[in-house]
Amino acid sequence: MPDSDWYSDEAATFGDRLTAAREAADLTLSGLATRLGVKVSTLEGWEQDVKEPRANRLQMLAGMLGVSLTWLLTGQGDGLPPPGEETPADTNARAVLTELRDLRLSMAASADQLARLEKRLREMLKDEA
Repeated sequence: MPDSDWYSDEAATFGDRLTAAREAADLTLSGLATRLGVKVSTLEGWEQDVKEPRANRLQMLAGMLGVSLTWLLTGQGDGLPPPGEETPADTNARAVLTELRDLRLSMAASADQLARLEKRLREMLKDEA
């Protein structure tokens, strides 16, 4: 089998690609589960191909792991290079992507907190009127 087909549908499952992408992003099961807002057992089920994530979680997974949704589902498109083909530039780029991803997640959490506080303040002002 050619190396280019390493993660194809014929050679790997969704769970295989998810596990490989999680490991390439240096995330633990519990770390990724926490970021996604799911239980570790749920994520384990996805990686073992026992359960399937919903569409919104699939999109989040692809973004957090730095792979395309298409690659995650089919092994085609922007994803991971086959084992042994990673270059030092890939490693450095992945480190930057990981840092960007962490920053984006932090910003999203702050935006959610800001929205909750705004809503609470509006309700408080509405009650005073």
